[in-house]
Amino acid sequence: MILHADNVTKYYGEFRALSGVSLGVSAGEFVSIIGPNGAGKSTLVNVLTGLARPSAGIVRFKDRDITGIGPVRLAKLGMARSFQLLQIFPDLSVLETVQAAVAARLGRGRRLFASLARDREVQDDALEVAELFGLGAKRHTLARQLPQGDKKLLDVASAFALHPDVILMDEPTSGVSTADKTMIMETLVQAARRMGIRAIVLVEHDMDIVFGYSDRIVALHQGRVLADAAPEAIRADADVVRTVLGIAATRGRTPPTTVSNRPPTGNPSPRTPLQ
Repeated sequence: MILHADNVTKYYGEFRALSGVSLGVSAGEFVSIIGPNGAGKSTLVNVLTGLARPSAGIVRFKDRDITGIGPVRLAKLGMARSFQLLQIFPDLSVLETVQAAVAARLGRGRRLFASLARDREVQDDALEVAELFGLGAKRHTLARQLPQGDKKLLDVASAFALHPDVILMDEPTSGVSTADKTMIMETLVQAARRMGIRAIVLVEHDMDIVFGYSDRIVALHQGRVLADAAPEAIRADADVVRTVLGIAATRGRTPPTTVSNRPPTGNPSPRTPLQ
């Protein structure tokens, strides 16, 4: 396994956010983490990406103990993360935003943008990433002037520009229109394949996205793993339907009994892995 959490527990004071959570992600997998609000999804991703140190348990990445290592050091080892809330600088252009990530990967993060603009390697790499995410024509547009869907793409593009082996994405389609969700996901999956990203971990509330793209789904409830299985098994699990999928259905998302078994074009699966 490329990423593995073993018996992770996390307390915030007296509150236990995670309780004995174990999961693994293999190369080529697209794994989604689902659960109702307060289930522990964001806490788990914070632990996996070194943003939070678990109270107990261990996290390993590429056979290395990365427990509480911190996201900056972890990014250098090959894991990156995009956030639910946008992490872009509104007054930087698309190209400058991606250049900052490329420069950080190449160890040139202290340079001013004027210097980066003259750095051919940084400029070419940043433009390639922008083009890959369909943002090449908007490379000189300020981030704050982009529509919401493009802002989401720019945020994820910055994480991709770090050239990670594994990327964790926290609701990359939140706050965008239904029509844009599939476009964003298709762009992300195709970019992952083109860039050789070995695995994707997704936190998502939209069940159409989850069932359309996942190889495996991990359902959390009250800080514990309720189920960890392929989409078909998750859909048939009565506890998951009652605790997680039923909640999603009442919020206007596709009920679990009617989710299509046919994934959208470009969906990674065990037969067509990311790598």
